[in-house]
Amino acid sequence: MTSLSLSSIENDVSNIGEKEKPSPNEIVTDFTTGEEEQSSSAAVSTEKSKGGYRVVKSRDADVVLKFMEEHDSVVPSITPDQEKKLRRKVAFIVVGLTFLIDLTLYSDKATLSYDSIFGLFEDTGLTQDTYNDANTLFYVGYIIGQLNLLFVQKFPIGRVMAVMTGLWTIIIFLHCAAFNHQGIIALRFFLGFVESIAVPSLNITMNQFLTPDEKNSYSPIWYISSMGVTIPVGFIAYGILHSKSHVPTWKLFMIIIGGCTFLLTILVVFWYPNNPTDAKFLSTEEKVWVIRRVQQSSQASIEQKVIKKYQIKEAFKDPITWLFSLFFLTQQLANNLAYQQNLLFEGMGNITNLDSTLVSVAAGGFASVCSVIATVFLLYTKNFTAFSVVFWSLPSLAASIALATISWDQKIALLAMLCLACPLFGIPWILMFSWNTTSCAGYTKRITRNAIIMFWYGIANIISPQIWQSRDAPRYIPAWIVQIVLSFFFAPLVALVIWFILKKRNNKRLANLKSNQGVVEDSGEAVRTEIAMLDLTDLENESFIYPL
Repeated sequence: MTSLSLSSIENDVSNIGEKEKPSPNEIVTDFTTGEEEQSSSAAVSTEKSKGGYRVVKSRDADVVLKFMEEHDSVVPSITPDQEKKLRRKVAFIVVGLTFLIDLTLYSDKATLSYDSIFGLFEDTGLTQDTYNDANTLFYVGYIIGQLNLLFVQKFPIGRVMAVMTGLWTIIIFLHCAAFNHQGIIALRFFLGFVESIAVPSLNITMNQFLTPDEKNSYSPIWYISSMGVTIPVGFIAYGILHSKSHVPTWKLFMIIIGGCTFLLTILVVFWYPNNPTDAKFLSTEEKVWVIRRVQQSSQASIEQKVIKKYQIKEAFKDPITWLFSLFFLTQQLANNLAYQQNLLFEGMGNITNLDSTLVSVAAGGFASVCSVIATVFLLYTKNFTAFSVVFWSLPSLAASIALATISWDQKIALLAMLCLACPLFGIPWILMFSWNTTSCAGYTKRITRNAIIMFWYGIANIISPQIWQSRDAPRYIPAWIVQIVLSFFFAPLVALVIWFILKKRNNKRLANLKSNQGVVEDSGEAVRTEIAMLDLTDLENESFIYPL
């Protein structure tokens, strides 16, 4: 990073005509000012005829700028061996920490499904329809809770996560005090409200430490935390079924899961990073290297605490935002299948609670193996995200067709197809969620887009329980038709449309690459730096190449 006066930059610009023409990588610039924050993104991205430096006020730059000004010049370039070790260390700790949080989150969400076979219905007066209402109200809270992303933008993300997990623990324990279905429904609403920002926040943290290719590649194995949640939770449930206690089984289950969430909260309070600059598991050298490799690979900022109105507008105007939203709206109509699974086991007959628990464990194990395969494939190939979404949607499509057509007396075949249909569509889900984050630059725009797609995710999950009506039991043919047509056929096609549009944008940019440097103004002085430090959006920064 180089300090220079703004007047010197202005002189460089005014003398462009008197100098020899620059090489493609030489920086000779006109510049815009931070006042453009108030304008639309289209105005901000307008190029002057002579090309130009981007100039922003220091308050609008990446929050890691001050740290890099202090340490960047004294930290040497990373060697290939050092980068290999750093990549493994960051992946193990960051992916591992966020994995553990998501695993606990999904354990909490799965409690109602397991409690449905542990006596919760009898003790609280829940029925199939009020059970669906509880799941629906969870996602009503989830949608309203997207407003909590404002706290992610304004406050350190580590502190936000600590508050979230603390409230989350209290709500899980409060389930033990519920004595009627109204209490259960109210608690599920507040649980959804609190948990609503968890997945977007975890993805933002991974975005701060991993390159776009790494993040997209690790996303399937990361999503084992939700698809494979039936393994640890299933074994806990198995143990509880053999316990001898005066406490109702479903309350004992809640106490154990709540205790795990409490321990997680302690870990988050003391170890969850706000960004690479305060990560306790990295040395100063490693922090600089992480920031360099993330910004150089993504051409995007790591964190920004100023809410930029123009980026909010751009998120709403960008058609890619709405295509991702369409994917989540249609694909997640199948999401209640995860909660419905144990009730489907019960409806098949001759399947005990113990049997259904063990089958759930086996299904989670199968999905986890598939997630590892998906991750290994993406680690060694590039630009295959959309095609992976299509590929991993096919098992759910085929199994759903089978479940709607196989004779009802073929119990083993139905069980096998249910285990195939239920967990695997989570792989396309997380691939698209990760891709949604990495294909968007500008911190405010990224948070806004996450809020928009999570809104439609919530809408889908409000609708999803309602397609499982008790009058359609035990086969639920209308529900399977909706999932076959929209979730497992139409939604993957949307992923291909997104790939086509982003590929077209990349071709245009690669044919006319722009300068990747800019200027940050601070008290009349300017610092020449990488354009990623300026917190520009992907539409403003024409050196941003979309991961495919």
